[in-house]
Amino acid sequence: MSHAVAAARALVAELSAQGVRDVVLAPGSRSAPLAYALADADATGLVRLHVRVDERAAGFLALGLAKGDPAGPRPVAVVTTSGTAVANLHPAVLEAHHTGVPLVLLTADRPHELRGTGASQTTDQVGVFGTAVRFAADVPAPDGRDGEVRDLLSTTGRALAAALGLRDRNPGPVHLNLAYRDPLQPEVAHGETPADGVVSTSSTTTGHRTVVVPPVPGPGADPVILGDAARTLVVAGDGAGPQARALAEVQGWPLLAEPSSGACGGPVAIRAYRSLLGVEELARDVENVVVLGHPTLSRPVQRLLGRPDVAVTVVAPGGGPWPDAARNAMAVVDALHDRWFAERAHGDSSFLERWLTVSRAAERVLDRVTTAEGALAEASFAALAVARAVAAASAPGDVLVVGSSNPVRDLDLVLGMDAAPARVIANRGLAGIDGTVSTAAGIALAAAPARTRALLGDLTFLHDIGGLLRGPLEPAAPLQLVVVNDDGGSIFATLEHGALAAQSAERARTFERVFGTPHGADLAALCAGYGVAHREATTLAALRAALADPAPGVEVVEVRVARDERLAESRALHAEIVSAARSAGKMGHFAPER
Repeated sequence: MSHAVAAARALVAELSAQGVRDVVLAPGSRSAPLAYALADADATGLVRLHVRVDERAAGFLALGLAKGDPAGPRPVAVVTTSGTAVANLHPAVLEAHHTGVPLVLLTADRPHELRGTGASQTTDQVGVFGTAVRFAADVPAPDGRDGEVRDLLSTTGRALAAALGLRDRNPGPVHLNLAYRDPLQPEVAHGETPADGVVSTSSTTTGHRTVVVPPVPGPGADPVILGDAARTLVVAGDGAGPQARALAEVQGWPLLAEPSSGACGGPVAIRAYRSLLGVEELARDVENVVVLGHPTLSRPVQRLLGRPDVAVTVVAPGGGPWPDAARNAMAVVDALHDRWFAERAHGDSSFLERWLTVSRAAERVLDRVTTAEGALAEASFAALAVARAVAAASAPGDVLVVGSSNPVRDLDLVLGMDAAPARVIANRGLAGIDGTVSTAAGIALAAAPARTRALLGDLTFLHDIGGLLRGPLEPAAPLQLVVVNDDGGSIFATLEHGALAAQSAERARTFERVFGTPHGADLAALCAGYGVAHREATTLAALRAALADPAPGVEVVEVRVARDERLAESRALHAEIVSAARSAGKMGHFAPER
């Protein structure tokens, strides 16, 4: 059993032993050890589990459970994943603080080595609730050392004593910030892996010493280039800007660009790079990587950036920590020297041509799986086809807002296949699903008269359903929201949890409740209640028609797709892209002698 899961089970058992009867859980990945432990505890009657998809609602539900007992307030725990999910508890925490209600806040966090490195959904959660809590502890990630469970239970006891005001007669909320290190799930059967072939997100410890080059007056610094300069990739994360594309094109380096990088498209952009990085014969020839922006989408990219045989240069303008979740950067520079944007540093194009060859092969696969007509609710790869249709309908002058989880990853595969990419904006700082509808509305108001579309999942939409509310005296945003409705959180099916769910009916039930979180909401009725136009597109033709003729003001276009095959589809697509790449590149003789 993983250390994280063992510690979570001990914690839940201790909460039950000390009188906690109700626990509210909001789904997430970093909090997975607690989710599994709570599902088991609920099944055996140790606690009563309540699942809510919105952390703000979860916090107030816990508040109500704590206040509702006729015998007086009693401790209730609430569990969230890391990032903005934690901040969404703050309103309920403040209410509990001022009314003396014993809430036990269990917030999952990255292990200490990932904090301050740009790791996805990682921020400073220590002390986030300030003076509103009676007790707070930052609990290190369990690693199996002697006595760590004893220490955890001791800290839990202190927290519950403070929550109940047993010593100072001042009950109120308490906060345990719980770091967890991969693996985050119970043991996965041999051979079961997520779609991208990665079970652990842990990075390789390389022993590299990062050199930070201070900004100096002048044209900038040089990246660290070891070996062959031609064998270099450019990774463009969120906010990288057009210089990432310019660098790649001038140098003839393959470009791996996330949708919100501002660097997508062009003659050296690589399609389906997440899968292509799984082609060992191709990826092993990479010797250097230059990183711009904040890359957070891809485990294969993070694994590449953690390789001990790859020289990584991070270009990070001053003003904050640089992104290096793998802790492997050999150099961090404020800006690159102007000459890197003016003249090529090598004369060999064979490395680039190999990547472009396999990219074209991957695009042919993507083209085939995203053009099937018929009912989208029954079609394979329907969500990917929706993303392609939305991308194709968004002209360069438009703005496309994309939600976290699967929509941004789907868009990553298809953006630019049919037209020059629109301006893509996403909340990737902490990659939360909260507030996306309101963010899109604000962008639409600011970008008008340009047309703004948003591509988001159903949980992201429901999490911020209040963003549809607009008073009659307020201007209407020219915004079309395309909601891919698969009745739950399909992103978790493509992670370790989906592989675990496939092992047994019992684990499938656990997955469905604490990760899949089906809701059964009637989106049309919700839109009607807010006075917002709604239409459902059941085929690609209907979707294209809706995209070509958006209603004035705010409109929701709902597309229902299936969720139960998401894991199988992801694996099948990855396998087909890898196979096509190997065939196109004749991988038996693909890599030149080193």
